[in-house]
Amino acid sequence: MAAKALFFFALLSISAFSALAENEEGGNPGLVMNFYKDNCPQAEDIIKEQVRLLYKRHKNTAFSWLRNIFHDCAVESCDASLLLDSTRRSLSEKETDRSFGLRNFRYIDTIKEAVERECPGVVSCADILVLSARDAIVSLGGPYIPLKTGRRDGRKSRADVLEQYLPDHNESVSVVLERFGAIGIDTPGVVALLGAHSVGRTHCVKLVHRLYPEVDPALNPAHVEHMLHKCPDAIPDPKAVQYVRNDRGTPMILDNNYYRNILDNKGLLIVDHQVALDKRTRPYVKKMAKNQNYFFKEFSRAITILSENNPLTGSKGEVRKQCNLANKHH
Repeated sequence: MAAKALFFFALLSISAFSALAENEEGGNPGLVMNFYKDNCPQAEDIIKEQVRLLYKRHKNTAFSWLRNIFHDCAVESCDASLLLDSTRRSLSEKETDRSFGLRNFRYIDTIKEAVERECPGVVSCADILVLSARDAIVSLGGPYIPLKTGRRDGRKSRADVLEQYLPDHNESVSVVLERFGAIGIDTPGVVALLGAHSVGRTHCVKLVHRLYPEVDPALNPAHVEHMLHKCPDAIPDPKAVQYVRNDRGTPMILDNNYYRNILDNKGLLIVDHQVALDKRTRPYVKKMAKNQNYFFKEFSRAITILSENNPLTGSKGEVRKQCNLANKHH
C-alpha cells in the first residue's frame, strides 16, 4: 500500500503531465473538473467562444447541442458515438429514425477545428459535445452547469442498441422514467430534463397522430388550431420542414414555461401530456411550473448525471482527429 501511495503522490507532483501520464500508462483518472488545465488550458474558453459566435449566426444551433447530449450520453456511454458517420459495415446512430431532426453536426466540426488549432490531438469530441451543450444551455437563458471533463471518444457508433436506451418522443412516462432511472436519474430529474422541450420545435411527423384522423380530445382546443395550421397534412411532406414550436410564448428561452403549458394541456408530445397527469410526476411538474429556480436546480443535477454516464477515460477509447471519423489504427 505504501508503495502505491508513494507512486500516487509522485504522479500528483508532476501535475503538468499527470493527466497525460495516467492516460499513457493505462491508469484511469476518471472525469475531473478542468481536465485540460495543463495540456490545453484554453480549451473550455475556445469552446464557449465558438458556441457564442455560432449561436449569434444560427440560433438553432443551441437546440442541436442540447439534443446532442441526450442522444449521445443516454445511449450506453457519453463518448461522442453519435457524431460518427456510417461505414460500409454499420449504420451510424445519427442516421437512424430515432435521430430524426438532429442536425448542425458540421458546427461541432467547426468547434473541434478551433480547438485543434490550439492543441492538436488533445481534446476529445465527447468533451466538446458535452461542453457545447453546457454553453448552449447558457445561451438559451438556462443555468451554468459546472461539468467535469476527461472523456475519450468511442470508436464505433451503436445504431443497433439505440432503441434499448433512448425513449421515443411518444413513449409512456413509465418507459421514460425507467430508461433514465437506469443511468441514475430520479423522477424529479427526469421531469426537469423534459423541460428541454421548453425550447426548439417538434416536427409534424411526430405530432400528426394526435391530430388525424381525429384530434386528441386531451389537447387544449385553442392550441389545436395552431397545430393544425402548422401541420395541415395527415402525412407530412418529408421534404417540407413542417414543425410546431414547443413553446409559443418563449420559444428561444429555456424556462419553466413548459410546465405551465403542459398543465394547460398544451404539451405537443404524448409524454409531455402524460407527465403532467401521472401521479408520480405531476407534483414535480406543478412545483417546477411555480418555481424556476427549482427547475434549474433539478435540471442542472440531471444534466450532470447524464454527462457522466459510463464515460471512456484513461486509456480507453481515443481522441478523434475528426469528430465524424474514428482514427485509423494500424
